[in-house]
Parts: sequence; structure tokens; C-alpha cells
Amino acid sequence: MSVGAGEILALVGPSGSGKTTTLRTIAGLYRPAGGRIVCNGSVWFDSESGIWIPARQRQVGMVLQSYALFPHLTAIENVMESLSGMPADARRAEAAALLSRMHLDGLDDRRPALLSGGQQQRVAVARALARRPELLLLDEPFSAVDRVTRRRLRAELVELRRELPMPVVLVTHDLDDVVRLADRMCVMHEGRILQAGTVQDVMAQPASATVVELLDLVDDMELRT
Repeated sequence: MSVGAGEILALVGPSGSGKTTTLRTIAGLYRPAGGRIVCNGSVWFDSESGIWIPARQRQVGMVLQSYALFPHLTAIENVMESLSGMPADARRAEAAALLSRMHLDGLDDRRPALLSGGQQQRVAVARALARRPELLLLDEPFSAVDRVTRRRLRAELVELRRELPMPVVLVTHDLDDVVRLADRMCVMHEGRILQAGTVQDVMAQPASATVVELLDLVDDMELRT
């Protein structure tokens, strides 16, 4: 699988198919038995050469399904945690700018418990961006929000994508997310990629009956036949 600058690649498939493990592997949180990971020409992992770059040295921003915000810290303090190495004043100013970019003006001093699900998600994205990532990884980022908030967050992700043209890998169970956001998709099952391609090609021409079943396209296939 590959994803280019400015592209969104969606990983879809049932629970247990390996989607989140793939994200964790890219981020350096899981070391696989074999393979190769390259980002912007830098080799992060190569089993044959014995190369393994630790997670802390990979320029990756990752948003987990649970958001994983520190409950005892405010929104701005959560973002500042990803800005270590900068003077305190500079960290606070940068964190405030990132929160503003995510439309969270005025919420700097609220703790996660006083934020809505959508606001927590925005804080998590701001914290991921604070790492100045070369790659953004999103693990079911909209699963904990209602449908109206989901639509708003999708629009904000599209806006963010235009401002910061980095590769994005999105794990989702929602085909609506895929159709509205992704350029390309990989259909995964039991740790394998069954089909990869543009969203239009995969949806229009599933490679196998298994892909049809996984994408719930049976009715569409019957209509076409």
C-alpha cells in the first residue's frame, strides 16, 4: 500500500482485519515480523536490513478512536504536550494557534470532560498536528460523535487537507466516510489487502465476491447484472 502527499487513503474491513495494527505499525507502536516502511524517502522499517526507527523519532501525528486526551489537562495543555523542546510561552502560543485552526477559540482552558465529543476530536487533531507530522493517521476518528457533528468534522478535515497537503491514512467502518473523504482505499480481511485502488474503481468493480460482501455491495451488484 502507498499514499501520496495530499491524498487520503482509507483502510476498510471488518473488525480484526488488521486496520488498526497497520496504523500502529506505521507509527512505530508495533514491530512486525517482516516488511518495509518508507516515508518521504526515509526508511522507518526494513526487516531485511534490520532498520527500526522508534516511534518518538517518526514524524507521525496519530488520532486514536478514544482520542486519548489527558483528563487532568486543559485543551491547550494537551496540545502543548506535543510541543516539548520549545520555551513555555512559545509552546502556549503555538498550541493556541492550532486550537484556533481547529475552530476551538475560547475553549483553551476547558478540560476534556467539559468538551463535546466533536470538540475532543478537534483537540486530538490539534495535538497530532503539533508534532509537525509528515504523515497523519486517523483511527475511526468520527465513531464517537453524532451524525451532524460527523458531517461538520468531515468538512473540517477536507479544509485541513487543503491547508496541509500531507499523506493521510484513515481507518473507518463507514463507507460514507470513504466516499466523501478518500482518494483511494484498501479493502482488508484477516490481515491481507484484498483490493486496492481509487474509491470509484473499487466500488464499481469489486475484485471478488468477498470484497462485495465486505463492502455490502450485493444489492448494487444485483442491480448491475
